Parts: sequence; structure tokens; C-alpha cells
Amino acid sequence: MRTSEVTDLSPELIGGICELTLQAADLALLERFYTETFGCTVISREDDRIWLAAGARTRLGIWSPGRKEFGDQGGRHVHFALSTAPGRLDALVERLTDRDVSFRGPVEHPGGDRSAYVEDPEGNVVEVWDFFEHGEGAAKGVDALT
Repeated sequence: MRTSEVTDLSPELIGGICELTLQAADLALLERFYTETFGCTVISREDDRIWLAAGARTRLGIWSPGRKEFGDQGGRHVHFALSTAPGRLDALVERLTDRDVSFRGPVEHPGGDRSAYVEDPEGNVVEVWDFFEHGEGAAKGVDALT
């Protein structure tokens, strides 16, 4: 399948990421990190997982190790990116600084979009990126990344 065919279908087939799950040895520690650092809110708690709201249409799962109901089994995530609105990256950097959370950035990319990089307590690198709010990202969306 050609890239253009995939791009033509994507809006009809996929509207974005609904959820992302991270494995954690200490659920409470990771919950505290994401609620205090990024302002996520708790949706629900179960014995082996916690669900957090990470924006209007995405939830972040924090799961204990082991098999889950659909045969899921946690794995190692190395990096993921969260989107942020214009002006909010600076507010996040201020928040990280106020809480003595180590981070790198903001890093300015070609095109003027910027990212801040934070490592969570489990070693996942979390990028907060304002790509879709500036320049080509705002104009072309994901197509600007090709």
C-alpha cells in the first residue's frame, strides 16, 4: 500500500490514541508522578491498574506486571510524546522547575515547534511537544511528519 493511500484512509480509520499503558513496579509512585507533574486526573483504580485522564480523549494506564484479561502483558516503553497547546509548554517547564523535576528543554526543532523531555520514575522518556500548534504541524497535522 502506498503512503498516500494510508494517509487518505487514516482519518476514517483512526482518530488518535485512546490509551497507552505503562508497566510499573510501584503503581502509586507512577500515579503521583503523572498527576503532580502533568496534572493528569485519576479516572479509576483497580488492584492491578490505575487509569488517568491525559487530555480530553486519551487515558494513560499504569499497570502492575503480569498478564491481563486480553492476554496483554506489560513491556518496556522507551519514549512517548504528549501533545500540548500553545503557551502551555512554558507553563509545564515552570511547573517542572518548581517541583525540582529533572528535564531537558525546551528544545526548539526546525519549524519552531518545541519539546521538553522528562524521565518518569520507571525510566520512560516522556516528551511534551507543541508540534501540532505551530507551523507545518498546525497546518498539515501528522502529514508534516512524513
